[in-house]
Amino acid sequence: MPKTVTSPLQKKLAAMLVEARKKADLRQIDLAEKLGVYQSWVTHMESGQRRIDVVELIELGRIMGFDPAEMVRVLSKR
Repeated sequence: MPKTVTSPLQKKLAAMLVEARKKADLRQIDLAEKLGVYQSWVTHMESGQRRIDVVELIELGRIMGFDPAEMVRVLSKR
């Protein structure tokens, strides 16, 4: 199992998060403000340079209006 943040699964998660943000009609800066983080945090998350833990995924789902469990189910299908 690759431990690098550039794994295919990490890239897929990053792409799904970008899609969810856009679907929620949020800019990176808007999401950052709602999360209480810098825009660079969102940029690193969306580029796959930063791993997302379960608690962060739940909070992202709450803010952007997606079901984190469903996102994990989609990711787990290969």
